[in-house]
Amino acid sequence: MSKILLIEDNETMRDGMSQFLRKSDHEVIAVSNGPEGVELCRKESFDLVITDYKMEGMNGLEVLDAVREIDEELDSILITAYGTIDVAVKAMKKGAADFITKPFSSLSEFGLKVDKVLKFRQARQAEKRLGEENQYLREEIDIQYNFGEIVGKSESMLKVFDQIKKVAKSDSSVLIYGESGTGKELVARAIHFHSNRKDAPFVKVNCGALAEGVLESELFGHEKGSFTGATRRRKGRFELAHRGTIFLDEIGDVPLATQVKLLRVLQERELERVGGEDTISIDVRIISATNKNLIEMVTDEEFREDLFYRLNIIPLELPPLRERKEDIPYLVEHFLRKKSSQLNKKQSHITPEAMQELSKYVWPGNVRELENVIERTVVLSENDEIGLNDLPILLNDPSRTTLNLLHEDMPLVEALEDLERQLIARAMEKSKGVKTEAARILGLKTSALYYKLEKYEMI
Repeated sequence: MSKILLIEDNETMRDGMSQFLRKSDHEVIAVSNGPEGVELCRKESFDLVITDYKMEGMNGLEVLDAVREIDEELDSILITAYGTIDVAVKAMKKGAADFITKPFSSLSEFGLKVDKVLKFRQARQAEKRLGEENQYLREEIDIQYNFGEIVGKSESMLKVFDQIKKVAKSDSSVLIYGESGTGKELVARAIHFHSNRKDAPFVKVNCGALAEGVLESELFGHEKGSFTGATRRRKGRFELAHRGTIFLDEIGDVPLATQVKLLRVLQERELERVGGEDTISIDVRIISATNKNLIEMVTDEEFREDLFYRLNIIPLELPPLRERKEDIPYLVEHFLRKKSSQLNKKQSHITPEAMQELSKYVWPGNVRELENVIERTVVLSENDEIGLNDLPILLNDPSRTTLNLLHEDMPLVEALEDLERQLIARAMEKSKGVKTEAARILGLKTSALYYKLEKYEMI
């Protein structure tokens, strides 16, 4: 069933079209003028707008302009008794999916137009969802359990897989704990794609990457003119995730002022856009993630206790890679297969000595760091077999110093970078992946540490 907005000033035609569409199992809201229809589009979501062309106050082309500004993806059909080529061309330029002239030869002709547009919309949305799902769900590999790219056979990971299966079918809020690079987003996506909401959107928000004002606009949306640069109305991530799942990554970085507004959304399942007055109902599942100790943050009054208990209904903890080293061989083989395919290279094989070194390393950047190392190795290796000499120097011998490297004729810049990477790895290990603490150990600003982690592919 689709939700259709019908704008027609002729009462007889409006009633007739409405009854016909409802008999076709569509939900129909019918109004007699453009301004009323546009206002409804601001408050509610529709699959299709059908509007008459010749109306007092606001004609159909003006309606198309207004609703397109509100929702760029909203489909529309223009009805006109003035069926000139000029009007049809203008309608198509303004985003109309089709047009039809009146009087209709039959309501069946009208119904066929509507069905065609709605079927095309459904196919477009299905293709978009399929593309998103295929991006994260890869073919299974030969291990005991596999959820997309979450690979593991250790006892701790089998427990994680079991938890994913159990929580996926519920709508309860999930809070995923884990160090950076452990795969929190992959787990969130696995929960979504194994849930009853899998055909609806999965929407991610990186709460730690956005300033406070920008974060509110991203989460809740904004109205045109609500702040400098707000040139049009924009739906927030909660609206975009309607009937699906929203993933709030780095939830511990949300400012206290925004936490208050977020709590209200979780409690009442409704929101107002920034600069708006209309209340919008939402139906979303909340999955959040953090690498911080939220209980300590609650004690230090850096995180609201009531919000914590709303989010922490089902806690799920991901182990760091150093605590499940038996999974490293499976991960290495998985990434070798994946990267070789992506880079259009013959699949590489790894020597037992090289695998042993990979298994000994502490991996402060966890699975993400391992994936980056494998990708770099596949790119740079000239042979099908990857040996010790193909691995980064840090992995070969983490105890090496700058002087050792210089004696091997390594350029100074490269030697210093290798030492810096070792120090960062050590700080990340000591801080258990908490970047603010690692930055304190290193005497760096957190922003500088983020830059260096990205530079050395450790995040």
